[in-house]
Amino acid sequence: MNKRYNRQTRRMVGALLLTVTLLLTAAVRVQAQPKREFRGAWIQSVNGQFKGIGTENMQKTLAYQLDELQKDGCNAIIFQVRPECDALYASHLEPWSYYLTGEQGRAPQPYWDPLQWMIAECHRRGMELHAWINPYRAKTKTPHDNAYNHVIKEHPEWCFEYDGLTLLNPALKESRDFICEVVRDIVSRYDVDGLHIDDYFYPYPTPGIDIPDQADYRARTDQSLTIGDWRRQNVNLFIQQLSQTVHETKPWVKFGVSPFGIYRNQKNDPDGSRTNGLQNYDQLYADVLLWVNEGWIDYCVPQLYWEIGHKAADYDTLIRWWNDHCGSVPLFIGEDVERTVKFKDLKQPQQHQQQAKMALHQQMPNVKGTVLWYAKAAVDNVGGYGTALRNNYWRYPALQPSMPQLDKKAPGKVRKLKVVDVDEKRVLFWTEPKAKDWGDIAERYVVYRFMKGEDINTDDVSKIVSITTQTHYELPAAEPKSRYVYVVTALDRIQNESKGVKKKVKY
Repeated sequence: MNKRYNRQTRRMVGALLLTVTLLLTAAVRVQAQPKREFRGAWIQSVNGQFKGIGTENMQKTLAYQLDELQKDGCNAIIFQVRPECDALYASHLEPWSYYLTGEQGRAPQPYWDPLQWMIAECHRRGMELHAWINPYRAKTKTPHDNAYNHVIKEHPEWCFEYDGLTLLNPALKESRDFICEVVRDIVSRYDVDGLHIDDYFYPYPTPGIDIPDQADYRARTDQSLTIGDWRRQNVNLFIQQLSQTVHETKPWVKFGVSPFGIYRNQKNDPDGSRTNGLQNYDQLYADVLLWVNEGWIDYCVPQLYWEIGHKAADYDTLIRWWNDHCGSVPLFIGEDVERTVKFKDLKQPQQHQQQAKMALHQQMPNVKGTVLWYAKAAVDNVGGYGTALRNNYWRYPALQPSMPQLDKKAPGKVRKLKVVDVDEKRVLFWTEPKAKDWGDIAERYVVYRFMKGEDINTDDVSKIVSITTQTHYELPAAEPKSRYVYVVTALDRIQNESKGVKKKVKY
């Protein structure tokens, strides 16, 4: 009897301890959510998911994805608008995309501009929109005809072929100038928050096939450069020029790069990672750390698509390496949703690796966000990934990470904060702060709510009730005689936050 009682007692105590542990763990996770965090998702077009489905179906698909991502806590969308020197937007420089209508150069019917539409839809949901282009790729391996005004037809001398691909030649100034002209057109005409390029620089190598740039190399100006150094110099010149183009056109637009996940292996460079895979520096000729240290890019998103415990490219090893070497600009981690939920946690094999990876994010001081590869996998809630985001990791809203290299001055405070009764509803109204230039203009506002007598702590993300572009907020219903303190702050284009203005509200 005593033994049975002891066993039952131990089980009850164990269950109680487990419950307490889970509650404490959940509380810690909520408290650990940073106030500033980039929570992005890639929406790609080159995979053909939108090709020929028509305007209405594409808008429905995108709207549904945006709604679900908003529920998950996402605050930025990276939308592919130039897959192969063609456009998912109205361009006078390049033809309409094959991956939009199924025929390069044919405008969508009924007519619409996907980039303009996405900007409006993202901003309405409080999300940033980053226009994603592939800079050099002129044609994928998917066979189709090119429009008469495509760069392959107009300037074949700017291109070379490699293993079924057609690419703009990085060695040519004409290629750099053309890409930058396209980017200037996008940034000047569209209200994008960022300009984003992916991991395709020189082509991923295919054994036995050489890049056909030997004549260009022999004609180089600096005869001291090896062919590898020369190719890296070509890409460096492009990145620097592209950065200048973006910031000269609109100084608040963020320029981001998402490189392959390995910079260099330690066997090739003592400062490299303990990995054994393809390298940005040596095979793609992308000197990403140079771009970071020179301040040519505003954020970096290495694609760490492997699992924890991968033999050649361990996720744990790589996130620590990037954290240690990429602290000069905000560092976001590119996450493969499907691979994350496919592999078991090494310490808790009954669950997948999302929790372990998120724990690593929280431990890395230079990791300021996450970008999901790809959006649809999160929307489809593969392995419960999206549910975990909305209920735990991204439960509360987050502002964008600070980018003092673009602007570090906060806007002024909101003015004339008051409560007005409108059609039996109570609405908080305010007036935007005064502004002299783009860095002073309020683009969004944050509304916080505190109980009467509660400390006013605007670093507590659980107190954020709205991030809005409007200058009003409808107050939720509350118990009679309850009292709250509302605080409203202003955000500029870079999401620098003003001082708060308080308003006491009695119900």
